[in-house]
Amino acid sequence: MNKKSNNMKLALTGTHMILVYVMIIFCIVAAIRQPAFLSPATIINLSRAAIFTMCFAICEMVVIISGGIDVSFPAVGCVAMYVPLWLYNHDMGVDSVFFFFGVAVLVGVVFGILNGILVSIMKLPPLIATLATSGVAAGGLIMILGTREYTTLPDSLEALYEINLLTYADPETGFTYPLTILVLVPIILCIVVALVMRYTMLGRGIYAIGGDKNAARIAGFNVRKLQFVAYIFCAVMASATAMIYVTLMHSSTTTALMGEEMIIIAACVVGGCRLTGGHGGVGGTILGVVLITLVQNNLNMLGVPTCWQTFAVGLVLLLGAVLSSVQAKRISDMGKV
Repeated sequence: MNKKSNNMKLALTGTHMILVYVMIIFCIVAAIRQPAFLSPATIINLSRAAIFTMCFAICEMVVIISGGIDVSFPAVGCVAMYVPLWLYNHDMGVDSVFFFFGVAVLVGVVFGILNGILVSIMKLPPLIATLATSGVAAGGLIMILGTREYTTLPDSLEALYEINLLTYADPETGFTYPLTILVLVPIILCIVVALVMRYTMLGRGIYAIGGDKNAARIAGFNVRKLQFVAYIFCAVMASATAMIYVTLMHSSTTTALMGEEMIIIAACVVGGCRLTGGHGGVGGTILGVVLITLVQNNLNMLGVPTCWQTFAVGLVLLLGAVLSSVQAKRISDMGKV
């Protein structure tokens, strides 16, 4: 009975449930301040806003669980979104969704391999290695291809942009709110990654090397291979997400995604990922992304100036770090670890 009581207490006061409580309170306050918050339009806008954050957070989550960290994905994403359009506008590519996403993925593979070499073979600290990659990617892109902004989409990407799952028309204002089909990408990604991390040897290996590389090696896991998989996956998904960004935002610049790493890492940490590795999951990361998205996109409804957004995200990151530490200590005290 005592064991069941402890398990119930952990479930109701755990990190994930605390995030749910915070989100419920936030939504109640926002709805009181602005009743329009509860309209379908808000859900559609939040879903669109969460597409990039969710995809970036899931790929970063895999790296963090493996015991590393990747702060290069915004710069890699900028390269991946810029190179295909640069090639197309210089008559070096075809107007095809497969071409644009294919080039972006290829860029991701190259930088993912580079990160894997720096971290796994050269044994550089992941933060230093990916900072170096970020500098090379961001600086090299501007130096080689320039800083022109592309705001006109090729026909194939424009056609992709026009495909919607549904469109909501507000009866009071008459405004329409389309929900792009690209919202399915993070949903499918979350399902696939959750299944891989939970039910496959690949997923178990990533958790194992994040917990203790030496123990994982003794258990038969190929640590180097798993590190390469984590960093290549992160870079590839970041690159594909960058092309989704271009499609939805109608803009490709050399700096569009720079600075996103703080928000993404905050979402992962708030969702239960420990920066020491070996802990975390898709469910918690989803909750972290939803909370971050709510905070970023609805502060105005609460009367909070937009200049305080970064401060608010910093507080959320601090909250996640504290909750993760407290939860780990509680589980340890109860003899669960």
